[in-house]
Amino acid sequence: MGDTLQIDWRYFPLEQVNAPDESFKLWEKPADYKSRGRISFQAASAASAQGADAFSRFHLALLTLKHEDGKDHGKTATLEEAATEAGLDLERFRRDAADQSAWEQIRADYEHGHDEHGVFGTPTIMFENGQGAYLKLNPKQLPDDPVAFFRDFVDTVRDRPSVIEIKRPSRAA
Repeated sequence: MGDTLQIDWRYFPLEQVNAPDESFKLWEKPADYKSRGRISFQAASAASAQGADAFSRFHLALLTLKHEDGKDHGKTATLEEAATEAGLDLERFRRDAADQSAWEQIRADYEHGHDEHGVFGTPTIMFENGQGAYLKLNPKQLPDDPVAFFRDFVDTVRDRPSVIEIKRPSRAA
């Protein structure tokens, strides 16, 4: 697996994959369509417009605000807080986040993941050999050694297309 990990993030709106029918297209909805995801995807695109490093800092800040601080990633205030923490040009971020043209790339990424690879959820990790796997972790019980855990995950699924699903049963509450 080498000493480095290259992540090529792609847009994949769960609101689209979970839509009640195939006629629903999130990217065709008007700017004022009520959706928690739309504003987040546009914010990610706006961060990307300031460069790959800016996107990485924004993404980390947003995930921290969501998973550690319990903030709603579908709120403008949270997105702008993440942009500020990431050191982005906030005025440019606001302008770019309002730009509806980002939806062409979001649509293209979604369709590629869904149609070409069968992606149904996030995060789905696609490997260089074309194999992929969906991984869901409990954010309250993360691995003590995330690098070792990820290596074990890769070793388990990357070159084993026969591994279709690993899922834990859960007890009724």
